[in-house]
Amino acid sequence: MPRIQANGIDIEYETYGPQDGQPLLLVSGFTSQMIRWPDSLLEGFAQAGRRVIVFDNRDIGLTTEMVGHSVPSPKEIAHAIAGGCPPRHLVPYLLDDMAADAVALLDGLGIDKADVMGFSMGGMIVQLIALNHPERVRKLIPVMTTSGDPSLPPGDKEAMAALTAVPKSRSPEDIAEVAIVSAAAIGSHPDIRPTADEVRARSMRDTARSDRPMGVARQYAAILAQPRWHERLGEISQPALVLHGAVDPLIRPAAGQDIARRIPGARYVDIPDWGHDIPEAVVPRIVEIVNGFLDEA
Repeated sequence: MPRIQANGIDIEYETYGPQDGQPLLLVSGFTSQMIRWPDSLLEGFAQAGRRVIVFDNRDIGLTTEMVGHSVPSPKEIAHAIAGGCPPRHLVPYLLDDMAADAVALLDGLGIDKADVMGFSMGGMIVQLIALNHPERVRKLIPVMTTSGDPSLPPGDKEAMAALTAVPKSRSPEDIAEVAIVSAAAIGSHPDIRPTADEVRARSMRDTARSDRPMGVARQYAAILAQPRWHERLGEISQPALVLHGAVDPLIRPAAGQDIARRIPGARYVDIPDWGHDIPEAVVPRIVEIVNGFLDEA
């Protein structure tokens, strides 16, 4: 896969579809490598004539690992912020920096303006792209994500625990066992979510490509330390579509609804039985909704 130097780091990326198509930048979620995007999703967008761009966020996959940067614990971050410490002094980078990475990737690819779509943490990042770099966004699609408002209802306790669960060792087998538990805790209705065998195979593939536990810790710190942005969402003028799973236990539908309420003219759509994952059963509906939105004048 190609790599490009952008914003001071090397970003691993891939493109699909016609190179002269309308660019669609997909931003991955917390810990997710770009190989996690379902092929059917990428093909559904590419076949509609879009130039689809995926990449590894910093510290994950094959993009630059921010080695040598330690991070405080979540409690230390919360205590420091409550005490008035500037968040940028606490952690190696913020979600703002990850948004700047994405924009720099567009620069390197010679793209002036793109549709931007992000899942989970990636959905937070695309909101910050629209806020910090509005001239680079044609249409905005935050998916299964939050406005950052701290007053929103928290995720299910089991789902939140799964988000930060640590395997007994860094063996691929132990990592896969944690992935299976996590998938059950945060995923879609049991009728449509991946089986344990499918999750195990996906986890083993991920680990064989890259295993960066400290990168995971630094990304989590970036989420926690990022200054809240919900009160800025009224500044967004681009057309926005907010997608959410109706049974998402990790980031509740109320969080997606809050984004749509705050962005002028934004549209909110939820999908029954969809949780905090991308099962194959949901992909056709996602592709249909997103392609329809992007094709609108």
